[in-house]
Amino acid sequence: MSGNGTTADDDPLQTAVWRLRSRACWADAAALLPADSPGSALQRAALLVERCLYTERGWAEAEDALRMAEALAHSDEERGAAACERGQLAYAATLHGVRDRADEARAALGRAAALIPPGGAGRALLDFRRGLLAENLTRSPQAARAAYRRAHAGATAHADPLLLSFTWRHLAGLALRDGELAEARHGFAESLRIREELGYLVGTAPALASLADTESEPEASRLRDEARRLFRLLGGVPTWLARQLTPPTPGVATA
Repeated sequence: MSGNGTTADDDPLQTAVWRLRSRACWADAAALLPADSPGSALQRAALLVERCLYTERGWAEAEDALRMAEALAHSDEERGAAACERGQLAYAATLHGVRDRADEARAALGRAAALIPPGGAGRALLDFRRGLLAENLTRSPQAARAAYRRAHAGATAHADPLLLSFTWRHLAGLALRDGELAEARHGFAESLRIREELGYLVGTAPALASLADTESEPEASRLRDEARRLFRLLGGVPTWLARQLTPPTPGVATA
């Protein structure tokens, strides 16, 4: 989930990959990258793992790409990054009910933590993913909040705005659960602002829907309508957003 869209020197390949990724074309983006170098193999795997999380499909392709990245990894940094992607894929499979791989996810992220030094470039993403496990699998909001805060600080230090959009969003989600409406609104608004600035289209609809949960009418309906428009534009991706955007049936009470 990390990355800011273009490289420092506006590398044309990375810019093309980002544009496809941000429009939910992960397979097309991965096809642009060579598979014979550790960095490219890892990036291909990350793209296909992200597709699984957003679309609930493509599991076999992601596994194949991840095995290739693991085989090509030589340095501790590369091995740690591959383990981080392994943990994310296992987390996604568990979250979406494909198969319970929670133990594998924990073990892989633990392995990544042993390989990626504190303060390293990949540590913020690792901390964020450990927060996801704590929030959604372990059901430990306090541990999740601590991990998200570490990730937020790391993303700020390494100038990773896309990851910041995720840490803002998940910290805001925890604040909303605690009834801290103003804090949640601020976090969701920051996440939306960053995603719009980056052109991260596939992440904009979820950001709009989350912000709508903190707003009153008519602003809440306007935000949800815009989220639905983008959701349809991208062919129903991310799949899990459909439940949040489904309007209540008239005459049916909702909790």
